[in-house]
Amino acid sequence: MTRRTHDASASSGGLTLIVAALGVVFGDIGTSPLYAVQTIFERSAIRPVTIDQDSIYGVISVIFWSITLIVTILYVRLLTRADNDGEGGLLSLLALLQRQDLSARALKVLVVLGILGAALFFGDSMITPAISVLSSVEGLEIIDPGLKELVVPAAVGILVALLVVQRWGTARVGRFFGPVMALWFVAIAVCGAAEVLREPAILQALSPHWAVLYFAANPLTAFLSLGGVVLVITGAEALYADMGHVGRPPIVRSWLAVVFPALTLNYLGQGALLLRSPSSAHNPFFLLVPHWALVPMVVLATLATVIASQAVISGAFSVTHQAARLRYVPRLRVIHTSSREPGQIYMPFVNWVLLVAVVALVIGFQSSSRLAAAYGLADIGTIAVSTLLFFALQHALGRWPRWQVAALGALFLTIVLSFVVANTVKIAEGGWLPVSIAIVLFTVLTTWRRGRQLSTASRNRMEGDLQDFVDELHEDAAALKRVPGCAVFLSSAEANAPLAMRTNVRHNHSLHACTILLTLETTSSPRSRPGDRVSVADLGFSDDGISHVTARLGYLDHPSIPALLKEALGKGLEGSEDEIDSASYFLSRPRLIVTAAKGMTRWRKHLYVTTSRLTTDPVEFLDLPRERTIVMGAEIDI
Repeated sequence: MTRRTHDASASSGGLTLIVAALGVVFGDIGTSPLYAVQTIFERSAIRPVTIDQDSIYGVISVIFWSITLIVTILYVRLLTRADNDGEGGLLSLLALLQRQDLSARALKVLVVLGILGAALFFGDSMITPAISVLSSVEGLEIIDPGLKELVVPAAVGILVALLVVQRWGTARVGRFFGPVMALWFVAIAVCGAAEVLREPAILQALSPHWAVLYFAANPLTAFLSLGGVVLVITGAEALYADMGHVGRPPIVRSWLAVVFPALTLNYLGQGALLLRSPSSAHNPFFLLVPHWALVPMVVLATLATVIASQAVISGAFSVTHQAARLRYVPRLRVIHTSSREPGQIYMPFVNWVLLVAVVALVIGFQSSSRLAAAYGLADIGTIAVSTLLFFALQHALGRWPRWQVAALGALFLTIVLSFVVANTVKIAEGGWLPVSIAIVLFTVLTTWRRGRQLSTASRNRMEGDLQDFVDELHEDAAALKRVPGCAVFLSSAEANAPLAMRTNVRHNHSLHACTILLTLETTSSPRSRPGDRVSVADLGFSDDGISHVTARLGYLDHPSIPALLKEALGKGLEGSEDEIDSASYFLSRPRLIVTAAKGMTRWRKHLYVTTSRLTTDPVEFLDLPRERTIVMGAEIDI
């Protein structure tokens, strides 16, 4: 998707950005009417909801107030204000928390929760495209029941095509996303409003007392039906995570002016249709549509769900990229599909994992109503984690009175956790799927994080102190040849002697006359300020031709080593652009050796070693000239 910086144009919230927000941000939540009401009434698994007047009023009231409280107030009003230099989402919240003065124990707990939320998000990324596209193609059954056999093959074909074209980027089709979604919201609003005019009594459902009566009359049934109601708020986290694409003002305005009213009218219309024709519960969305408009609506719904799926897929690329830069996952291969938009990326490994997953889900579950049992748990789990991190951040910042943080936190966590508990009863019917995915991913992510800490500590011990290394050079100066030119070595810390430099001296008995040690640091901000990006330290080794550069990059910045070194020339680094243009680059590519050392169980160490093999080529990642880059081996015990 097209990523825009959070600049003045984004803040203006102009019409162009509002339309863009409709396509980029609201695809997921905007297509929920396709399957949410149908799931609640037709297939509320444990205790089916009776289709009578009181239940219809009650369910529609619960839907409206769930959207109002969780999406409008919690996300649009509150969470979107917690931005990290314009970026939103769970990882941005986690990055903001890492800047606060928190105890090591509290931060560790919050980081683990953040990793759990990321694992749940990835699980949701697999299910959303499958259920969205399936639900739209199921409109073929309403047009002609004989077309039922085409639903699954058509859904598979659309999803395969969508994921295959990711490698070429979405810039050309992305410009149409906003207008198509604008048409979608107008269409669902009109269809809903037409049915409301036929059955205006449904407007009573806007009163919260119907939700209260619904829970009072059938407490267990009403509570369990939250497992279906949760489908109307799936996409709330995506709304927040995609904030960096267009900025907060367009999101707020498009939600309040277009999306929220359109969703409300459509859900009211589906309720009105059920009042008039209870047998419509098997597909109330498409039965709202006049018969003459069914084919265009199926086409429009399919386009809308493809756009929603595209947003989720792009979100998976973006979150994985951020997680890798924040060192929660291995650094995977990233392809930038646009020369003008740095946020428009393609990650082959993530893409093919999603392709296999969504095709398996469509073939395995066969229908959106069956897949709905697996849907929602991952999304509401992510919402719960984001809510907890948000109120932890407000407590740490101290901008709100403590009583206000406690009261609002308790209110929203109670609501969100009620949805979580209600969804756990769906585990046996399919909810086990996102739970299993989340457990596997959580294990991989936490193992990677811990394994990286162990390997970094081992590497630091092997590199040793830079001062000791220079002293050794002086002691053995007669055997060391200083060769002309400039060499750049990546260093894990300012005071360390890089493994590649030690190996080069030990085996080649040479060191370049100009030797630059470069340390890359990833900050908790998405982008670095140009003036603060690089610094040159005087380590006292200038007579030996050794200098040190530290580059501090945001987790969305692209680390181009040659460009950073040229920037350092203006900060005190000795040399010229010609020397940088002809410099040689030395990297260490360690081989991890599993040992009996403490720190992590042996099976997790093997998992870490296996996962580390997914790490992308550092030469490509760091923008290094391949013909002037030497990769040297090393062995590191973990």
